[in-house]
Amino acid sequence: MVRYIMFADRVSAWFGKAFAWAIMIMTLGTGYEVFVRYVMNRPTSWAFDISYIMYGTLFMMAGAYTLSRNGHVRGDFLYRLWRPQTQAKVELVLYFLFFFPGVLALVLAGWKYAARSWRFQEVSVNSPAGIPIYQFKSIIVAAGLLLLIQGIAQVCRCIVCIRTGEWIRAADDVEETEKKLMEEREAEIIRHGPEAVDVPSNLDPSRKG
Repeated sequence: MVRYIMFADRVSAWFGKAFAWAIMIMTLGTGYEVFVRYVMNRPTSWAFDISYIMYGTLFMMAGAYTLSRNGHVRGDFLYRLWRPQTQAKVELVLYFLFFFPGVLALVLAGWKYAARSWRFQEVSVNSPAGIPIYQFKSIIVAAGLLLLIQGIAQVCRCIVCIRTGEWIRAADDVEETEKKLMEEREAEIIRHGPEAVDVPSNLDPSRKG
């Protein structure tokens, strides 16, 4: 079970990081469009299509990666007060009630949507460039399958937590700068005492009213 969790996390991370490069394509395309439109007065007919295709692809393919890193928004004002085993039991029920039906619907509906698009060799209607978009409709199915793989891993996480009383921590790839700075300052205070570190008022918990 733990091996499957690690496997699913690696798969989600690989796809998430690979498709993260879509943001670079979107940025370059948008930057080029701004330059030629406002400096050279020669707007392109394809930049808008590139921007929304890349954004949609990035958004869809990042879902499983974000889930593997426990990064989705959670209304946890009650959840965080519970014991880990209680959290795991509630999550386990909610995955089967809401997550898996939603993901399966996404895969099935996306398959029909993509198949129809491939059959007609669909192109974008948002610009005269006629950019093919049928291949990008397949992203819906791929994203759904990745979410399904990662969702099974999350269920395994819940089962392990129910048995052991501890969550298997998700890998940390990035950290908020303020959080990292706070942790470094707290470590310095522990090692050298509060007088050794000048803590800005906005980062000092003791000064927050």
